[in-house]
Amino acid sequence: MRQHFEALQKTGANHVPLSPLSFLRRAESLHAARTAVIYGDIRRSWAETCDRIRAVAAGFMGLGVAPGDTVSVLSPNIPELFELHFALPLTGAVLNTLNTRLEPETIAYILDHADTRLVVVDRELVPLLSQAFDRLGRTLPVVEIADPNAPGETLGGPTYDSLLANEPLPVVLPDDEWNAIALNYTSGTSGRPKGVVYHHRGAYLMALGTGTAWQMPPYPIYLSVVPMFHCNGWGHPWLMAMLGGTMVFTRVPAADRILAAIRTHGVTHFGAAPIVLQMLAEAESNATPFDPAIRVLTAGAPPPPSVLEKTRAMGFDVMQVYGLTETYGHISQCLWQEDWDDLTPAEQSELQAQQGIAFPMVEEVTVIDRASGAPVPRDGTTQGEIAIRGNTVMAGYYKDAEATAAAFADGWFWSGDGAVVHENAYIQIRDRLKDVIISGGENISSVEVEAVLYRHDAVQAAAVVAMPHEKWGEVPCAFVELRDGVQATSDELIAFCRTNLAGFKAPKSVIFETLPKTSTGKIQKFQLRNRAKSLE
Repeated sequence: MRQHFEALQKTGANHVPLSPLSFLRRAESLHAARTAVIYGDIRRSWAETCDRIRAVAAGFMGLGVAPGDTVSVLSPNIPELFELHFALPLTGAVLNTLNTRLEPETIAYILDHADTRLVVVDRELVPLLSQAFDRLGRTLPVVEIADPNAPGETLGGPTYDSLLANEPLPVVLPDDEWNAIALNYTSGTSGRPKGVVYHHRGAYLMALGTGTAWQMPPYPIYLSVVPMFHCNGWGHPWLMAMLGGTMVFTRVPAADRILAAIRTHGVTHFGAAPIVLQMLAEAESNATPFDPAIRVLTAGAPPPPSVLEKTRAMGFDVMQVYGLTETYGHISQCLWQEDWDDLTPAEQSELQAQQGIAFPMVEEVTVIDRASGAPVPRDGTTQGEIAIRGNTVMAGYYKDAEATAAAFADGWFWSGDGAVVHENAYIQIRDRLKDVIISGGENISSVEVEAVLYRHDAVQAAAVVAMPHEKWGEVPCAFVELRDGVQATSDELIAFCRTNLAGFKAPKSVIFETLPKTSTGKIQKFQLRNRAKSLE
């Protein structure tokens, strides 16, 4: 009878909060002797790594870090950043990984908006943090990573290594799986970046779902290429603890270092943006293919079919995935279908560039006609907006209830990406509904670039759109109207942008002309996008 079922209760025996900290405890007991980290001459077992993590967590608590505090980290992919993905959640604090490619002004904005309690900084990036503090108008407590593999400066704060002297904390799960584990900022595709809150439950399920979708065996050897400031490395640091994997670090994602690491350490898996795959293909054009094949996830702008062809010839088994900062990273995959086996390499690569179907931990990824509220037909031509539901959708935007409510309208998370659905239920993006440019895996806000251009004395009006680029996928192209009687060159405006923006955000081309506008004065960007496509 129904009442007998309803009488059953959650207890400590049958209900435990989901958290990737469980994977740390598993790694310490099950994978203790296995290699967890390879970095230059450094080799550490899971037992050593877990001991370090627990000691560092105790060190942060000794510095006054408390549950709910935000700790920001400015660091390349190195073992310390990997350890912080467990150490900070162990204290109850929230990990905020900062994009090392951002300009000081944006870093200062994030530090302020995130209510950062303390900053962990790699000493090579101290100058960047110092400039951000100058923009912020104040300093914050700092812990410095003194990496022997890189030069650096010091602000005089305690070092990361000094925290290792503390008595290690026990691994204790959070009281509530809804507690924040990470705060990741979007690339500011419509102005200022928004803070995206991840919870322990979502991080746990992201790791489980990725391992299943990628069909990963135990003990993979994973090369850390995806920046951990991108959706916490797509959740892969937590996944490696679950599987007893080995994390291999090169610090700098240069082609020669990546290829050398693959060969030296027997790398089996890695993730990378399409620009990195193209870089590897160009560097490895005449080499013997990897055998067995290296399993690779790629995400960002859809990879050009030509790059997929080249990487397949190299011995890379590449799978396209799709996701957003708001979804913890990838939530759909272009899973290979057997009936593709007999197609030509070019045809296969075209299909591989699709965004595919939902990961197993995601309840639903669909394409909806916003006007009718109905899913679009599976005809490969009718366009709608990608909408997502599931446990790996963010808790919400930090300190922005209005934006959160808009993103979650009608019980879906709305991606802003326009797409079609094919007969086999695979999704394919056709156009971005927001004016976002994805260049080498980095999102660039056209609004942000336009704002800088408008600050130049010679600029009357400006519009920035994506222009196809052989290497980067797409890059910013600026269309500019000059003020009457004033002159400026393309090089001058590009240089101006570079002094006020991160280099990758600056336009790569500037076209001077009268901008097309509606009767109300709104710039007709769709015309400029079509123009930019012809400028490749």
